[in-house]
Amino acid sequence: MSIVLDNKQCLIAGDGELPVAMAESAQKNGFDVVAISLSSDNRNRLKKYCSKVYNFGPGEVMKIKQTLIDEKITQLTFIGKVHKGLLLRRPKLDMEAIRLMKEAQRLNDDAVMLILVDQLEQMGIRVLDQTIFIKNLMAPPGVLGVHEPDEEQVLDVEYGYWLAKEMGKLDVGQSVVIKNKMIMAVEAIEGTDKCIERGCKLGGKGITVVKVSKPTQDKRFDIPAIGLNTLKTMDRHGAKILAIEANETIIVDQKKVIEFADKKGIIVMAI
Repeated sequence: MSIVLDNKQCLIAGDGELPVAMAESAQKNGFDVVAISLSSDNRNRLKKYCSKVYNFGPGEVMKIKQTLIDEKITQLTFIGKVHKGLLLRRPKLDMEAIRLMKEAQRLNDDAVMLILVDQLEQMGIRVLDQTIFIKNLMAPPGVLGVHEPDEEQVLDVEYGYWLAKEMGKLDVGQSVVIKNKMIMAVEAIEGTDKCIERGCKLGGKGITVVKVSKPTQDKRFDIPAIGLNTLKTMDRHGAKILAIEANETIIVDQKKVIEFADKKGIIVMAI
């Protein structure tokens, strides 16, 4: 079923380059973009492509909802990373955020986001597929650079793919680190880059990183994404292969990512 898009589009933006890439794409396609920024990481860059940028903390749910009402938002997209580790640092939570956390019971990604999406829909706001403005950033299948894996490396990739999918069933994380068909690390609350660091400390150089979507991935939030920082982390710690899921993973700045991988001898493949 095709979606009729309103001229005004709202982004609820976390960390990273993705919110900026999405805002730029939406603006180029003629949309009036309003951003609600949850991170200082990219606020200034968002201003270039957004008519308005509101700044709130992730725990200011009441203010965020009121802004959506004031702006007459009927469609929005969640994009960018909001680190769950913030919850361990006792952030400021308004009453609406506290109620959301209690209702979720488990503070995993899907539980919290599904409740939030349901609340927004009750307000008459539709949450869109994260890729709606950036489908061109999805990873095509195949080896994406000049370096190709050998047979042993392919076995590690296959095992890592299976394991990452199993972890996804439990809503644990999207990434695993493998070496010689042994598990070095499974992504938890720390995120992909820290998972890579942890895996390399155990496995040393030559490890394989596999990142996939969950078997029941909801494309409205938490679609797997990689970018130049992912590759720089791998290079810094001696990781050799990055395998991602084709047509399900976003690559930010794909040209720069592949150029860097080719230069550093890192294999990047989408399966």
